[in-house]
Amino acid sequence: MVSTSKALAVHIIERAVPELPVVLHSNALVHRLLAARGVTDVAELDFSPADLPRPDLLPDIDKAVTRLLQARDQGERLLVVGDYDCDGATSTTVALLGLRMLGFEHIDFLIPSRFKFGYGLSPAIVDVAQELHQPAVILTVDNGVASVEGVETARHWGIDVVVTDHHLAPEILPLATAIVNPNVPGSTFPAKNLAGVGVIFYVLLAMRRQLAEQGDAHGKARLADLLDLVAIGTVADVVPLDRCNRILVEQGLRRIRSAHTRPGVLALMQVAGKDPATISTQDIGFGIGPRLNAAGRLDDMSVGVRCLMATSESSAMPLASSLNDLNQRRRTIEQDMRESAEEQLLNMDINGLEQNDSFSVCLMDEDWHEGVIGILAGRIKESLHRPCVVFAGGDGDNLKGSARSIKGVHIRDVLQSIATLHPGMIEKFGGHAMAAGLSLPRASFELFRGYFEETVRQAMGGRLVEREYEVDGTLDCDERNLDNARLLENLMPWGQGFEAPLFAGNFIIASQREVGDGKHLKLTLEDPQNHASVDAIAFNCVAVASPGEEVRLVYSLEMNTWRDRQQVQLRVHHLEAVVLR
Repeated sequence: MVSTSKALAVHIIERAVPELPVVLHSNALVHRLLAARGVTDVAELDFSPADLPRPDLLPDIDKAVTRLLQARDQGERLLVVGDYDCDGATSTTVALLGLRMLGFEHIDFLIPSRFKFGYGLSPAIVDVAQELHQPAVILTVDNGVASVEGVETARHWGIDVVVTDHHLAPEILPLATAIVNPNVPGSTFPAKNLAGVGVIFYVLLAMRRQLAEQGDAHGKARLADLLDLVAIGTVADVVPLDRCNRILVEQGLRRIRSAHTRPGVLALMQVAGKDPATISTQDIGFGIGPRLNAAGRLDDMSVGVRCLMATSESSAMPLASSLNDLNQRRRTIEQDMRESAEEQLLNMDINGLEQNDSFSVCLMDEDWHEGVIGILAGRIKESLHRPCVVFAGGDGDNLKGSARSIKGVHIRDVLQSIATLHPGMIEKFGGHAMAAGLSLPRASFELFRGYFEETVRQAMGGRLVEREYEVDGTLDCDERNLDNARLLENLMPWGQGFEAPLFAGNFIIASQREVGDGKHLKLTLEDPQNHASVDAIAFNCVAVASPGEEVRLVYSLEMNTWRDRQQVQLRVHHLEAVVLR
C-alpha cells in the first residue's frame, strides 16, 4: 500500500548518522546505513552464534529442562501444544524435531482450531489432549503464559505443564511446572524480543547442554539444523530484529541459501515462486509466512506442521500446494471483505481523513471470515493510519475481533483500559503493542465502538498522528546502481526494529501507466539534476501527478528480474506531487 498526499499528512524524518571511530563497510552507503541503525562494531556483521545470550539466563529454564528430561528418561508421553500462526507452526516443528534429536521417543503435537477452541491452552483443548493422548507432560510453544484455567485443568488430569512463550505476561500467571518466557516479571534475559520459535530453540539448547555435561550422546545433537525454521517463525511473527534475533535469522537464511533446509521449506518457496539461493526476510514475510498462516486462518495448521516436518520433496510438495491453494482462497475472501469494508467506511465518511476527525476505526460484519479479520484490520490501519478493530460473527452471543495499531498507541493497553473501566464489556483479550485479539458480547458492539474511540483519542493526546517515514537521506544517481541493490538485499536481515533502507528524493515523471488491472503504477522517472532515468513501481497506488511534473518519493532500492535480466528499480512507498510556489 503506497501512501499519497491525498491521504494524511506525512512526516519524513532523516535518520541521524553518528560519527564512528571505525569504518563498518568499504561501501560508504552501507557504512552510513549501518551506523544509522546503531551498529558500532564490525563484529556485528559476523552474526556469530557465539554472541547469542546464554540459555541459563531465561526464567525457569532449569525447571523446564529437569522436567522435560525426566519425561524422556522415564519414557513418559509428551504433547506439544502450539498455535495456529506461522510462529506457532515453526515452534511446534522445532520442538518435535529438536526433542527427537535429543532422544525423546513418545512425543506428539496438537494445535487448537482457531474456530473451535481459540488461542492458547484452554480447558477445552486440555480435555481433548487428555482424551486423545493421555500425556504426562504438556509442552506449550508460542502460548501458555496467560492460560491460567487451562493449566489448572491439566493439573486436574495430573498433567504437568511446561510453558514456553514470548507474549506479555498477565497479572496472574498459571501454576505451571515452569514458565520459560523472557517477558515475565523479574526476567533478566537480555533478548526480550524472541519469537515463540526462538524461546523453544533456547530450551532445546539448554537441554543439549545438560545432556552434554552428563556425557549423553544426544548432547552432540546438531540443533543448528533447526535455524531455518527459527528464522522463518521469527520473521513471520514481526518481532523486533534486535541483535539476538538478527543472528538467529541470518544463520537461518544462510542455511536456506546453501540448500541446507527442510524439504517443506523448499517446497513452499517453489510454490511461492521464490529462489532459495537468494532468500531474504521479505521472501519469508510475503512468500512463506502467508502460506503457512493460511492454514491456521482457513483450515487446520497441522497441514503446515506436516509440510515442515516432511522428509522428502515428494511428501512435501502436495502439502505445500495445498497451503498455496489455501492462500489463494484467503486472498479471494480478503478481497471480498475489503470491498464490504470500503462500503462501510464510505457510509461512515472515514474514507477522507482530512474531512473526518475520528481517531479510530471499528467495523463489524456478521459474515466476515474470522480467520481473515486480522489481515483486514491491518490493511485498513495501513490505509487510514488509525488504530482499527474488525469484528466478525463468532459463536453464540459473542463477536470475534482483531485489532491493529499504529506507532504511539499500544493497542493491548487500550483494551486493558476499556476492560478496567467497563467491566464485562470485553469477554477476553490479549496481544501486543501493535496487534491484539478480543471477543465481545454482540450486544456491546456499539458501546465498545464509542469507548474504543474515546480511549484511542486519549492515547493520542487529542491529536491525530502523522504517518512517519524514517529515511536514509537521498541516493545520488551513481548510488542507484545494480551492485548496491544486490548488496542491500542480503546485507542484513532487515525487519521490524531494524528496518530496510528507505530513501527520499524528488523526480520528474517521464511516463507512467497502470498495471495489474489498474491497481498499480509503473513509472519511468528522471533525476531533476542530470535527467538520468530510472524505473519505479508503486503498488496499490493511483496517479497524483502527470508526466512532466515533479513528485517527491519515499522509496527503496531493489532489483527487478524479468526473463533473466536484472535492472535497478525503485519500489515506491510514498508518492506526492510537488506543489510549486
